[in-house]
Amino acid sequence: MRNQDLTDDLLQQVQQAAATGTALRIVGSDSKAFYGGDCQAATPISMFDHCGVIDYEPSELVLSARSGTPLDDIKALLAQHGQMLAFEPPAFGEKATLGGTLACGFSGPRRPFAGSARDFMLGCKIVNGQGEVLSFGGRVMKNVAGFDVSRLMVGAMGSLGVLLEVSLRVLPAPEAELSLVYSLTVTDALARMSAIAAQPWPLSALAYDGEQLRVRLSGAEAAVQAAARQLGGEIDPQGETFWWDLREQRLAFFQQPGDLWRISMAPAAAPLALSGNWFMDWGGALRWLKTDLPADVIHTATAKAGGYATSFRGLDKNAWIRLDPALLALQQKIRMAFDPLKLFNPGRLHG
Repeated sequence: MRNQDLTDDLLQQVQQAAATGTALRIVGSDSKAFYGGDCQAATPISMFDHCGVIDYEPSELVLSARSGTPLDDIKALLAQHGQMLAFEPPAFGEKATLGGTLACGFSGPRRPFAGSARDFMLGCKIVNGQGEVLSFGGRVMKNVAGFDVSRLMVGAMGSLGVLLEVSLRVLPAPEAELSLVYSLTVTDALARMSAIAAQPWPLSALAYDGEQLRVRLSGAEAAVQAAARQLGGEIDPQGETFWWDLREQRLAFFQQPGDLWRISMAPAAAPLALSGNWFMDWGGALRWLKTDLPADVIHTATAKAGGYATSFRGLDKNAWIRLDPALLALQQKIRMAFDPLKLFNPGRLHG
């Protein structure tokens, strides 16, 4: 595993950029460059070689690492100790880094049942837009008063600072996993997912591809087998491969033509009347849409239904997200507190 501390060099680059007013494009492996708005900065600051696990205590379920540490290295290290990143982050590339994953706020199929990336953030160290090194949170799990600033970095797309180090809570990997599959209509699938999610089953994923509903059970062997017997359905021998391909967007659905939209809705909400191909994850709370419809049509229809749409992989980078004006104003105030010169990834978060 690579191990290199480039804090001083990165700090110097930010300080020079602040002195000259030069905007910076924060780059890890660039595996997620497709996501978000167009970054309007031409000068890169590379995090890829700022890497290595700083501290890992398996008995304490806490890991701290530099932001350029490859995500695969962290997963492999945790697996050696029977542990995992419970939010099941997608990599979207062999060289994906921890910092890039957290900056985008990505979580996989396990998210509704284990928590999101933000939920596992314990602390971080950043360089802000004034060339200062700041630390938030810590490396232990504890209750604190007030808002946890470190969690603001998750999903901020690098707009609040250069992420140097992060500390994460990890969890034991489940003893057993098993996937069940049912052939259902969309109406029946939504009803079945709501009914299953309302009961104390050992769930770790619920997804519907338009024809088949898949249910993943995780936990102690006896509990998983008992739940499978009561839930019925067919056991999917390729279940592990399916969830892997879903997380990394390798399923046939994601290869279809059209822009890919990520739509968040109430799990039991009726399907939207938008043309295209649909895929449901997170028990219906996350809905992927492949379509050629204009962005304005999708944003308007989703908002009217009480949902929220994001262009995940699309050509119109300026319309990738539409925020409520009050929320946009709040985000801009937070950014001004961390990066008053707007040095970091301008245009990436808000277009």
